[in-house]
Amino acid sequence: MSSASGSILPLGATVAGARYAVLGLARTGLATVAALIAAGADVVAWDDKAEARDQGAALGADIADLMNIDLAGFTGLLVSPGVPINVHPLARRARQSKVPILGDIELFALARPSLPPHKVVGITGTNGKSTTTSLIAHLVEAGGMQARLGGNIGLPILAQAPLPAGGVYVLELSSYQIDLTHSLACDVAVLTNITPDHLDRYDGDFLAYAASKQRLFGMQHADQIAVIATDDDRCRAIASHVTHRLLRVSAKDVVPAEQAAWPALQGPHNAQNVACALAVARALGIDDAHIAKGLATYPGLSHRMERIAEIGGVLYVNDSKATNAEAAAPALAAYPPAVDGRPRIHWIVGGLAKVEGVGECDAWLGHVARAYLIGDAAPMLARVLGDRVPHAVSGTLDTAVAAARVHAQAGDVVLLSPAAASFDQFRDFEARGDAFRAIVTGLWEQGQVHE
Repeated sequence: MSSASGSILPLGATVAGARYAVLGLARTGLATVAALIAAGADVVAWDDKAEARDQGAALGADIADLMNIDLAGFTGLLVSPGVPINVHPLARRARQSKVPILGDIELFALARPSLPPHKVVGITGTNGKSTTTSLIAHLVEAGGMQARLGGNIGLPILAQAPLPAGGVYVLELSSYQIDLTHSLACDVAVLTNITPDHLDRYDGDFLAYAASKQRLFGMQHADQIAVIATDDDRCRAIASHVTHRLLRVSAKDVVPAEQAAWPALQGPHNAQNVACALAVARALGIDDAHIAKGLATYPGLSHRMERIAEIGGVLYVNDSKATNAEAAAPALAAYPPAVDGRPRIHWIVGGLAKVEGVGECDAWLGHVARAYLIGDAAPMLARVLGDRVPHAVSGTLDTAVAAARVHAQAGDVVLLSPAAASFDQFRDFEARGDAFRAIVTGLWEQGQVHE
Protein backbone atom coordinates (compact mmCIF):
# COMPACT_ATOMS: atom_id res chain seq x y z
CA MET A 1 0.00 0.00 0.00
CA SER A 2 1.19 3.49 -0.72
CA SER A 3 2.20 5.48 2.31
CA ALA A 4 3.07 9.01 3.22
CA SER A 5 4.87 8.93 6.53
CA GLY A 6 5.59 12.40 7.84
CA SER A 7 2.98 14.09 5.64
CA ILE A 8 -0.21 15.78 6.77
CA LEU A 9 -3.67 15.38 5.30
CA PRO A 10 -5.11 18.89 4.64
CA LEU A 11 -8.25 19.58 6.64
CA GLY A 12 -9.66 22.37 4.49
CA ALA A 13 -10.48 26.00 5.10
CA THR A 14 -13.36 25.33 7.52
CA VAL A 15 -10.90 24.49 10.30
CA ALA A 16 -8.93 27.74 10.03
CA GLY A 17 -9.51 29.97 13.05
CA ALA A 18 -11.49 27.32 14.93
CA ARG A 19 -10.51 26.33 18.45
CA TYR A 20 -10.10 22.68 19.40
CA ALA A 21 -9.21 20.83 22.57
CA VAL A 22 -7.24 17.59 22.14
CA LEU A 23 -7.09 14.96 24.89
CA GLY A 24 -4.40 12.29 24.51
CA LEU A 25 -1.11 12.85 22.72
CA ALA A 26 -0.07 9.41 21.59
CA ARG A 27 0.38 8.76 17.88
CA THR A 28 -3.19 9.59 16.82
CA GLY A 29 -3.43 12.62 19.08
CA LEU A 30 -0.16 14.09 17.83
CA ALA A 31 -1.23 13.56 14.21
CA THR A 32 -4.49 15.34 15.01
CA VAL A 33 -2.68 18.29 16.59
CA ALA A 34 -0.31 18.58 13.62
CA ALA A 35 -3.13 18.51 11.07
CA LEU A 36 -5.23 21.06 12.97
CA ILE A 37 -2.37 23.51 13.41
CA ALA A 38 -1.32 23.12 9.77
CA ALA A 39 -4.89 24.05 8.80
CA GLY A 40 -4.81 27.22 10.92
CA ALA A 41 -6.73 26.05 13.99
CA ASP A 42 -5.94 26.99 17.57
CA VAL A 43 -5.26 23.91 19.70
CA VAL A 44 -5.18 23.38 23.45
CA ALA A 45 -3.94 19.88 24.31
CA TRP A 46 -3.28 17.67 27.29
CA ASP A 47 -1.80 14.29 28.13
CA ASP A 48 -0.98 12.83 31.52
CA LYS A 49 2.57 12.08 30.36
CA ALA A 50 5.05 14.97 30.41
CA GLU A 51 6.96 13.65 27.39
CA ALA A 52 3.76 13.58 25.32
CA ARG A 53 2.91 17.12 26.42
CA ASP A 54 6.36 18.26 25.27
CA GLN A 55 5.74 16.71 21.85
CA GLY A 56 2.38 18.47 21.58
CA ALA A 57 3.96 21.79 22.53
CA ALA A 58 6.67 21.29 19.91
CA LEU A 59 3.93 21.04 17.28
CA GLY A 60 2.52 24.40 18.36
CA ALA A 61 -0.29 23.40 20.73
CA ASP A 62 -1.00 25.28 23.92
CA ILE A 63 -0.65 22.84 26.82
CA ALA A 64 -3.20 22.97 29.62
CA ASP A 65 -5.04 20.47 31.78
CA LEU A 66 -8.41 20.37 30.06
CA MET A 67 -10.17 19.55 33.32
CA ASN A 68 -9.16 22.98 34.61
CA ILE A 69 -10.30 25.18 31.71
CA ASP A 70 -13.68 26.35 30.45
CA LEU A 71 -14.64 24.31 27.38
CA ALA A 72 -17.36 26.72 26.27
CA GLY A 73 -16.56 28.17 22.86
CA PHE A 74 -14.44 25.27 21.62
CA THR A 75 -15.41 23.93 18.21
CA GLY A 76 -14.79 20.39 19.38
CA LEU A 77 -13.07 18.12 21.86
CA LEU A 78 -10.84 15.65 19.98
CA VAL A 79 -10.16 12.45 21.90
CA SER A 80 -8.20 9.35 21.03
CA PRO A 81 -10.25 6.16 20.57
CA GLY A 82 -8.77 4.72 23.76
CA VAL A 83 -10.36 7.42 25.95
CA PRO A 84 -13.47 5.88 27.61
CA ILE A 85 -15.96 8.60 26.79
CA ASN A 86 -18.72 6.72 28.61
CA VAL A 87 -17.08 7.43 31.98
CA HIS A 88 -14.39 10.06 31.46
CA PRO A 89 -15.21 13.25 33.43
CA LEU A 90 -13.96 15.50 30.62
CA ALA A 91 -16.47 13.95 28.24
CA ARG A 92 -19.24 14.77 30.69
CA ARG A 93 -18.01 18.37 30.93
CA ALA A 94 -17.88 18.67 27.14
CA ARG A 95 -21.49 17.49 26.83
CA GLN A 96 -22.58 19.96 29.51
CA SER A 97 -20.84 22.74 27.55
CA LYS A 98 -22.44 21.48 24.30
CA VAL A 99 -19.01 20.89 22.77
CA PRO A 100 -19.01 18.03 20.23
CA ILE A 101 -16.76 15.08 21.09
CA LEU A 102 -14.92 14.00 17.95
CA GLY A 103 -12.15 11.74 16.73
CA ASP A 104 -9.60 11.97 13.94
CA ILE A 105 -11.90 9.99 11.62
CA GLU A 106 -14.49 12.76 11.86
CA LEU A 107 -11.87 15.35 10.89
CA PHE A 108 -11.02 13.18 7.89
CA ALA A 109 -14.71 13.00 6.99
CA LEU A 110 -15.02 16.79 7.18
CA ALA A 111 -11.92 17.19 4.99
CA ARG A 112 -13.18 14.92 2.21
CA PRO A 113 -14.76 17.66 0.02
CA SER A 114 -11.37 19.36 -0.31
CA LEU A 115 -9.52 16.16 -1.31
CA PRO A 116 -9.06 14.89 -4.88
CA PRO A 117 -11.96 12.64 -6.00
CA HIS A 118 -11.71 9.34 -4.16
CA LYS A 119 -13.58 6.45 -2.57
CA VAL A 120 -13.70 5.43 1.09
CA VAL A 121 -14.15 1.86 2.28
CA GLY A 122 -14.82 1.47 6.00
CA ILE A 123 -14.52 -1.91 7.72
CA THR A 124 -15.81 -2.78 11.17
CA GLY A 125 -16.64 -5.92 13.15
CA THR A 126 -15.41 -7.74 16.23
CA ASN A 127 -12.92 -10.06 14.55
CA GLY A 128 -11.34 -10.06 11.11
CA LYS A 129 -11.22 -6.28 10.65
CA SER A 130 -7.48 -5.99 10.18
CA THR A 131 -7.14 -8.87 7.73
CA THR A 132 -10.18 -7.76 5.74
CA THR A 133 -8.92 -4.16 5.65
CA SER A 134 -5.42 -5.03 4.49
CA LEU A 135 -6.76 -7.57 2.00
CA ILE A 136 -9.11 -5.00 0.45
CA ALA A 137 -6.24 -2.53 0.13
CA HIS A 138 -4.12 -5.24 -1.50
CA LEU A 139 -6.90 -6.06 -3.99
CA VAL A 140 -7.37 -2.35 -4.78
CA GLU A 141 -3.70 -2.06 -5.68
CA ALA A 142 -3.84 -5.34 -7.61
CA GLY A 143 -6.60 -3.66 -9.61
CA GLY A 144 -4.32 -0.76 -10.55
CA MET A 145 -5.59 1.88 -8.09
CA GLN A 146 -3.77 3.53 -5.20
CA ALA A 147 -4.87 2.60 -1.70
CA ARG A 148 -4.20 4.18 1.67
CA LEU A 149 -4.67 2.26 4.93
CA GLY A 150 -5.82 4.15 7.99
CA GLY A 151 -8.06 4.20 11.02
CA ASN A 152 -7.26 1.37 13.41
CA ILE A 153 -4.42 0.08 11.23
CA GLY A 154 -1.15 1.60 10.02
CA LEU A 155 -0.42 5.30 10.32
CA PRO A 156 -3.11 7.71 11.57
CA ILE A 157 -5.06 8.90 8.55
CA LEU A 158 -4.34 12.56 9.36
CA ALA A 159 -0.59 11.83 9.22
CA GLN A 160 -0.80 10.82 5.56
CA ALA A 161 -0.79 12.90 2.42
CA PRO A 162 -3.96 12.80 0.31
CA LEU A 163 -4.28 10.27 -2.47
CA PRO A 164 -4.35 11.44 -6.08
CA ALA A 165 -7.66 11.37 -7.93
CA GLY A 166 -9.11 7.88 -8.17
CA GLY A 167 -7.51 6.62 -4.96
CA VAL A 168 -9.24 4.53 -2.29
CA TYR A 169 -8.95 5.14 1.45
CA VAL A 170 -9.40 1.82 3.27
CA LEU A 171 -10.20 2.42 6.95
CA GLU A 172 -10.37 -0.15 9.72
CA LEU A 173 -12.87 1.25 12.22
CA SER A 174 -13.33 0.12 15.80
CA SER A 175 -16.60 0.79 17.56
CA TYR A 176 -14.75 3.50 19.51
CA GLN A 177 -13.81 5.28 16.30
CA ILE A 178 -17.34 5.02 14.95
CA ASP A 179 -18.61 6.53 18.21
CA LEU A 180 -16.43 9.58 17.51
CA THR A 181 -17.54 10.27 13.94
CA HIS A 182 -20.85 11.70 12.81
CA SER A 183 -20.48 12.30 9.08
CA LEU A 184 -18.27 9.55 7.64
CA ALA A 185 -20.34 8.40 4.65
CA CYS A 186 -18.38 5.41 3.33
CA ASP A 187 -18.79 4.59 -0.35
CA VAL A 188 -18.62 0.98 0.80
CA ALA A 189 -19.15 0.02 4.46
CA VAL A 190 -18.32 -3.50 5.67
CA LEU A 191 -19.35 -5.51 8.73
CA THR A 192 -17.48 -8.78 9.30
CA ASN A 193 -19.13 -10.19 12.44
CA ILE A 194 -20.23 -9.25 15.94
CA THR A 195 -19.55 -11.10 19.18
CA PRO A 196 -19.44 -9.68 22.72
CA ASP A 197 -16.26 -7.62 23.24
CA HIS A 198 -15.24 -4.32 24.86
CA LEU A 199 -18.48 -4.39 26.85
CA ASP A 200 -16.93 -2.33 29.65
CA ARG A 201 -17.07 0.60 27.23
CA TYR A 202 -20.80 0.00 26.73
CA ASP A 203 -21.77 -0.59 30.37
CA GLY A 204 -22.03 -4.32 29.74
CA ASP A 205 -24.70 -3.87 27.05
CA PHE A 206 -24.01 -6.06 24.01
CA LEU A 207 -26.82 -4.43 22.04
CA ALA A 208 -25.26 -1.00 22.63
CA TYR A 209 -21.93 -2.32 21.32
CA ALA A 210 -23.70 -3.72 18.24
CA ALA A 211 -25.57 -0.45 17.74
CA SER A 212 -22.22 1.35 17.61
CA LYS A 213 -21.18 -0.87 14.69
CA GLN A 214 -24.55 -0.33 13.03
CA ARG A 215 -24.02 3.46 12.96
CA LEU A 216 -21.49 3.00 10.16
CA PHE A 217 -24.36 2.13 7.82
CA GLY A 218 -26.66 4.84 9.15
CA MET A 219 -24.16 7.49 8.00
CA GLN A 220 -24.17 6.22 4.41
CA HIS A 221 -26.09 7.87 1.58
CA ALA A 222 -28.75 6.16 -0.52
CA ASP A 223 -26.37 5.46 -3.43
CA GLN A 224 -23.66 3.87 -1.27
CA ILE A 225 -23.09 0.18 -0.61
CA ALA A 226 -23.28 -1.93 2.55
CA VAL A 227 -21.45 -5.27 2.69
CA ILE A 228 -22.49 -7.43 5.64
CA ALA A 229 -21.38 -10.98 6.44
CA THR A 230 -24.60 -12.58 7.65
CA ASP A 231 -23.03 -15.55 9.43
CA ASP A 232 -24.25 -14.50 12.90
CA ASP A 233 -27.61 -13.42 14.26
CA ARG A 234 -26.66 -9.85 15.16
CA CYS A 235 -25.21 -9.14 11.70
CA ARG A 236 -28.35 -10.56 10.14
CA ALA A 237 -30.42 -8.25 12.32
CA ILE A 238 -28.35 -5.22 11.28
CA ALA A 239 -28.62 -6.22 7.61
CA SER A 240 -32.41 -6.33 7.93
CA HIS A 241 -32.41 -2.60 8.79
CA VAL A 242 -30.27 -1.43 5.86
CA THR A 243 -32.46 0.49 3.43
CA HIS A 244 -29.86 1.30 0.75
CA ARG A 245 -27.92 -1.09 -1.47
CA LEU A 246 -26.98 -4.18 0.53
CA LEU A 247 -24.66 -7.04 -0.39
CA ARG A 248 -25.07 -10.01 1.94
CA VAL A 249 -22.03 -12.31 2.02
CA SER A 250 -21.02 -15.41 3.95
CA ALA A 251 -18.00 -17.59 4.57
CA LYS A 252 -19.99 -20.28 2.75
CA ASP A 253 -19.62 -18.26 -0.47
CA VAL A 254 -15.92 -19.20 -0.66
CA VAL A 255 -15.06 -22.53 -2.29
CA PRO A 256 -12.58 -24.48 -0.10
CA ALA A 257 -10.71 -25.82 -3.13
CA GLU A 258 -10.09 -22.25 -4.33
CA GLN A 259 -9.12 -21.07 -0.85
CA ALA A 260 -6.32 -23.65 -0.80
CA ALA A 261 -4.51 -21.54 -3.42
CA TRP A 262 -4.28 -18.50 -1.11
CA PRO A 263 -1.46 -19.30 1.37
CA ALA A 264 -2.09 -16.40 3.75
CA LEU A 265 -5.87 -16.86 3.81
CA GLN A 266 -6.42 -20.30 5.27
CA GLY A 267 -9.16 -21.30 7.72
CA PRO A 268 -12.92 -20.68 7.94
CA HIS A 269 -12.48 -17.22 9.46
CA ASN A 270 -10.49 -16.16 6.42
CA ALA A 271 -13.24 -17.47 4.17
CA GLN A 272 -15.46 -14.82 5.73
CA ASN A 273 -12.76 -12.17 5.33
CA VAL A 274 -12.35 -13.11 1.66
CA ALA A 275 -16.12 -13.04 1.07
CA CYS A 276 -16.25 -9.46 2.38
CA ALA A 277 -13.19 -8.36 0.41
CA LEU A 278 -14.47 -9.93 -2.83
CA ALA A 279 -17.75 -8.03 -2.57
CA VAL A 280 -15.90 -4.75 -1.99
CA ALA A 281 -13.45 -5.33 -4.85
CA ARG A 282 -16.26 -6.06 -7.29
CA ALA A 283 -18.23 -3.05 -6.05
CA LEU A 284 -15.16 -0.93 -6.84
CA GLY A 285 -15.03 -2.34 -10.37
CA ILE A 286 -11.99 -4.61 -10.01
CA ASP A 287 -12.16 -7.51 -12.46
CA ASP A 288 -11.91 -11.17 -11.48
CA ALA A 289 -8.45 -11.68 -13.02
CA HIS A 290 -6.91 -8.97 -10.84
CA ILE A 291 -8.84 -10.23 -7.81
CA ALA A 292 -7.50 -13.76 -8.34
CA LYS A 293 -3.94 -12.45 -8.57
CA GLY A 294 -4.44 -10.36 -5.43
CA LEU A 295 -5.76 -13.28 -3.39
CA ALA A 296 -2.82 -15.46 -4.40
CA THR A 297 -0.23 -12.79 -3.59
CA TYR A 298 -1.70 -11.37 -0.37
CA PRO A 299 1.13 -11.62 2.20
CA GLY A 300 -1.01 -11.62 5.35
CA LEU A 301 -0.67 -9.51 8.47
CA SER A 302 2.00 -9.63 11.09
CA HIS A 303 0.75 -11.41 14.23
CA ARG A 304 -2.37 -12.80 12.54
CA MET A 305 -1.91 -16.36 11.27
CA GLU A 306 1.59 -15.27 10.25
CA ARG A 307 3.71 -18.12 8.92
CA ILE A 308 7.13 -17.58 10.50
CA ALA A 309 9.13 -20.61 9.37
CA GLU A 310 9.03 -24.32 8.63
CA ILE A 311 11.71 -26.21 10.58
CA GLY A 312 12.09 -29.94 10.15
CA GLY A 313 8.68 -30.11 8.53
CA VAL A 314 7.04 -28.28 11.47
CA LEU A 315 5.25 -25.01 10.66
CA TYR A 316 5.54 -22.17 13.21
CA VAL A 317 2.63 -19.70 13.13
CA ASN A 318 2.37 -16.36 14.96
CA ASP A 319 -1.24 -15.54 15.84
CA SER A 320 -0.44 -13.23 18.75
CA LYS A 321 -3.21 -10.85 17.74
CA ALA A 322 -5.73 -13.45 18.96
CA THR A 323 -6.26 -11.77 22.33
CA ASN A 324 -9.57 -13.50 23.05
CA ALA A 325 -11.00 -16.97 22.55
CA GLU A 326 -13.22 -15.88 19.67
CA ALA A 327 -10.14 -14.73 17.75
CA ALA A 328 -8.10 -17.82 18.60
CA ALA A 329 -10.77 -20.36 17.64
CA PRO A 330 -10.42 -19.79 13.87
CA ALA A 331 -6.69 -20.47 14.07
CA LEU A 332 -7.36 -23.81 15.75
CA ALA A 333 -9.98 -24.56 13.10
CA ALA A 334 -7.53 -23.83 10.29
CA TYR A 335 -5.28 -26.84 11.01
CA PRO A 336 -7.35 -30.05 11.10
CA PRO A 337 -5.90 -33.42 12.10
CA ALA A 338 -3.65 -35.36 9.73
CA VAL A 339 -5.17 -37.93 7.37
CA ASP A 340 -4.58 -40.64 10.01
CA GLY A 341 -6.63 -38.62 12.52
CA ARG A 342 -3.62 -37.46 14.55
CA PRO A 343 -4.04 -33.92 15.97
CA ARG A 344 -1.34 -31.61 14.60
CA ILE A 345 -1.47 -28.39 16.64
CA HIS A 346 0.96 -27.62 19.43
CA TRP A 347 -0.95 -24.74 20.98
CA ILE A 348 0.83 -22.01 22.94
CA VAL A 349 -1.98 -20.37 24.89
CA GLY A 350 -2.35 -18.00 27.81
CA GLY A 351 -1.50 -14.56 29.07
CA LEU A 352 -3.88 -12.21 30.83
CA ALA A 353 -7.26 -13.91 30.46
CA LYS A 354 -10.35 -11.83 29.74
CA VAL A 355 -12.78 -14.57 30.79
CA GLU A 356 -12.73 -17.96 32.51
CA GLY A 357 -12.33 -20.91 30.15
CA VAL A 358 -11.49 -21.24 26.48
CA GLY A 359 -14.84 -20.16 24.99
CA GLU A 360 -15.20 -20.89 21.30
CA CYS A 361 -11.85 -22.69 21.24
CA ASP A 362 -13.56 -25.57 23.02
CA ALA A 363 -15.10 -26.75 19.74
CA TRP A 364 -11.65 -27.21 18.18
CA LEU A 365 -9.72 -28.90 20.98
CA GLY A 366 -9.74 -32.09 18.92
CA HIS A 367 -7.22 -30.38 16.63
CA VAL A 368 -4.74 -29.89 19.51
CA ALA A 369 -2.03 -32.47 20.07
CA ARG A 370 -0.64 -30.69 23.11
CA ALA A 371 -1.06 -27.30 24.81
CA TYR A 372 1.67 -25.19 26.40
CA LEU A 373 0.24 -22.80 28.98
CA ILE A 374 1.86 -19.41 29.62
CA GLY A 375 1.28 -16.31 31.70
CA ASP A 376 -1.22 -15.52 34.45
CA ALA A 377 -3.90 -17.68 32.84
CA ALA A 378 -1.85 -20.89 32.96
CA PRO A 379 -3.33 -22.31 36.21
CA MET A 380 -6.89 -21.54 35.07
CA LEU A 381 -6.26 -23.11 31.67
CA ALA A 382 -4.80 -26.22 33.29
CA ARG A 383 -8.03 -26.63 35.28
CA VAL A 384 -10.22 -26.02 32.23
CA LEU A 385 -8.35 -28.35 29.91
CA GLY A 386 -8.06 -31.07 32.54
CA ASP A 387 -7.59 -34.45 30.90
CA ARG A 388 -9.19 -33.39 27.60
CA VAL A 389 -5.94 -32.13 26.08
CA PRO A 390 -2.38 -33.10 27.03
CA HIS A 391 -0.79 -29.96 28.41
CA ALA A 392 2.11 -28.51 30.33
CA VAL A 393 2.42 -25.31 32.35
CA SER A 394 5.33 -23.68 30.54
CA GLY A 395 5.02 -20.25 32.13
CA THR A 396 7.02 -18.30 29.58
CA LEU A 397 6.99 -18.11 25.81
CA ASP A 398 10.56 -19.32 25.30
CA THR A 399 9.94 -22.37 27.50
CA ALA A 400 6.74 -23.13 25.59
CA VAL A 401 8.45 -22.96 22.18
CA ALA A 402 11.31 -25.18 23.38
CA ALA A 403 8.86 -27.78 24.70
CA ALA A 404 6.75 -27.66 21.53
CA ARG A 405 9.85 -28.19 19.44
CA VAL A 406 10.56 -31.42 21.33
CA HIS A 407 7.06 -32.85 20.86
CA ALA A 408 6.15 -31.66 17.34
CA GLN A 409 6.58 -33.98 14.36
CA ALA A 410 6.89 -33.24 10.65
CA GLY A 411 3.48 -32.06 9.43
CA ASP A 412 2.59 -30.50 12.79
CA VAL A 413 1.99 -26.81 13.58
CA VAL A 414 3.40 -24.87 16.53
CA LEU A 415 0.75 -22.21 16.96
CA LEU A 416 0.99 -19.14 19.18
CA SER A 417 -2.68 -18.17 19.47
CA PRO A 418 -2.93 -17.05 23.10
CA ALA A 419 -6.70 -16.36 23.46
CA ALA A 420 -5.64 -13.79 26.08
CA ALA A 421 -4.18 -10.33 26.40
CA SER A 422 -0.42 -9.89 26.61
CA PHE A 423 -0.01 -7.29 29.35
CA ASP A 424 1.08 -9.71 32.09
CA GLN A 425 4.38 -10.38 30.30
CA PHE A 426 4.59 -8.08 27.26
CA ARG A 427 3.93 -4.46 26.31
CA ASP A 428 1.29 -5.50 23.76
CA PHE A 429 0.41 -8.33 21.39
CA GLU A 430 2.93 -7.02 18.85
CA ALA A 431 5.75 -7.37 21.36
CA ARG A 432 4.57 -10.88 22.19
CA GLY A 433 4.48 -11.82 18.50
CA ASP A 434 7.87 -10.24 17.88
CA ALA A 435 9.32 -12.31 20.73
CA PHE A 436 7.87 -15.49 19.23
CA ARG A 437 9.27 -14.59 15.81
CA ALA A 438 12.72 -13.97 17.30
CA ILE A 439 12.68 -17.32 19.14
CA VAL A 440 11.59 -19.23 16.04
CA THR A 441 14.06 -17.38 13.81
CA GLY A 442 16.79 -18.38 16.24
CA LEU A 443 15.74 -22.02 15.93
CA TRP A 444 15.75 -21.77 12.14
CA GLU A 445 19.22 -20.21 12.12
CA GLN A 446 20.52 -22.94 14.42
CA GLY A 447 19.14 -25.52 12.01
CA GLN A 448 20.84 -23.83 9.07
CA VAL A 449 24.18 -23.79 10.89
CA HIS A 450 23.76 -27.43 11.90
CA GLU A 451 23.08 -28.44 8.32
